[in-house]
Amino acid sequence: MTTEYATFGLAPAMRAGGVLSDGAYQTHRDFLDFVVDGTPLLPRLADLDAVSPLASDLGPTVFAEQVRGLLLETEPPLDGGRYVIYGCPECEGLACGAVTAVIERDGPDIIWRDFRWQTDRAFDLDPDRDGYHGIGPYRFHGDQYRAELGRLLLTADAHDLSAHRRVLLIGRRAALLAKLAAALRRTGIGAEITLDAAGAHAAELRRYGVVFFGRTSHQDERDAVRDAFAKARSDAVFITGLAPIVPLLVAQVVQALDPTPQDRRRLVRLAARGGEALVEVASECRVRLSAHRLDRLSRPHTLDVHDASLPPGVHRLLLPPKAARGESFLVACTTDSVLTAAAVP
Repeated sequence: MTTEYATFGLAPAMRAGGVLSDGAYQTHRDFLDFVVDGTPLLPRLADLDAVSPLASDLGPTVFAEQVRGLLLETEPPLDGGRYVIYGCPECEGLACGAVTAVIERDGPDIIWRDFRWQTDRAFDLDPDRDGYHGIGPYRFHGDQYRAELGRLLLTADAHDLSAHRRVLLIGRRAALLAKLAAALRRTGIGAEITLDAAGAHAAELRRYGVVFFGRTSHQDERDAVRDAFAKARSDAVFITGLAPIVPLLVAQVVQALDPTPQDRRRLVRLAARGGEALVEVASECRVRLSAHRLDRLSRPHTLDVHDASLPPGVHRLLLPPKAARGESFLVACTTDSVLTAAAVP
């Protein structure tokens, strides 16, 4: 058993929601990731599409139960003293698979060990087939470990990472905004529509994480809204829609909602010029790249350009002629981040 100590922490993270190219919706999830020795744990697990048990949409009671489980105040939910560390972002069962680990006390210390991929409640797992080699074991100082998790139980809303996961949509094209609001809600992001937010109460304005302006909104209207949010001491992000294409606009909103610090993001940069896309990633991950454009009749079109793992570095990907025709835009997605960019001829 390891005798070296690792530091334990928590950091906001997200599973990026969105509208897929086939029209399906991917659920947006906010959660707390585990930070071991200053580095989030989830990105080390082979580009896994998963969330921790500390998700913001569980509700206070269930969230508190998850915290108490990690504090070893309740019985292990799985055989062999195992706990779910990361699970499916779309459901709560083991059928889709989950990363589990043994969490145990060793004197005053807490140890996480034997990380495995698990699809049922049985303990009979093959370490060679199911194990995460090179991950753990981790020994944490008990006091630090309990202090980090214990903070989440101090107030009823300490877990609510989605407090700012609301978007205020402002513009004159009511039909487009209605479609955008519906799409955002389908992914789990709250959205409201208005023509004027200048007279709203300050506490209400502070509940929004993003303010979205339609392209047809006037500059004086935008300035008035910005002034209202500034007076309310809101830290909302302001964005303007790139084009009246709903999947593209959803991607813009998700990008603006990303709480991950820049130095911890795997998807670093996206640009498009001269018929090629430039994609930069900080660590190996699966990247989905799609192109969006409007034709002469203002009908939206989506084209899948790339869907495969990319190693760290800068990559230049050729765009099909259709993807670079007219006014076009790119969306790059990983499991935990989204970038959008306008294509430059």
